[in-house]
Amino acid sequence: MQPLALVCYERLLPGSHLVNRLQDLNYRVLSLSDVSRLSATAQRESPLLVFIDLASAGDVCGAIAALKATPAIAHLPVVAFAPDNAPDLLTAARSAGASITVSESAIIQHLSQFIDQALLVD
Repeated sequence: MQPLALVCYERLLPGSHLVNRLQDLNYRVLSLSDVSRLSATAQRESPLLVFIDLASAGDVCGAIAALKATPAIAHLPVVAFAPDNAPDLLTAARSAGASITVSESAIIQHLSQFIDQALLVD
């Protein structure tokens, strides 16, 4: 059985690249475009990992904080990624409870290492 990764993104790039790379690493992937549904979807689907694009519309950091505040899913590692020129988004995601924050240029290139690190963190 393949582990499930939940990927929340709106922008085609890097979102679709991340989905394809996760599938190459033998993950089942569930894509989500509405950050307001993150906690409910994570509770229903029980993913191993959550990836979230910080440049998505809506209250992305609020969605991370809500996930981390829900006891049934608070343990889920959240890997948040943002455009290279948006370090403020990465800082906000760390404050909201993201396990790992990374630039979008690095996430695809070093995905396996980030997955290993996320699974060790939580």
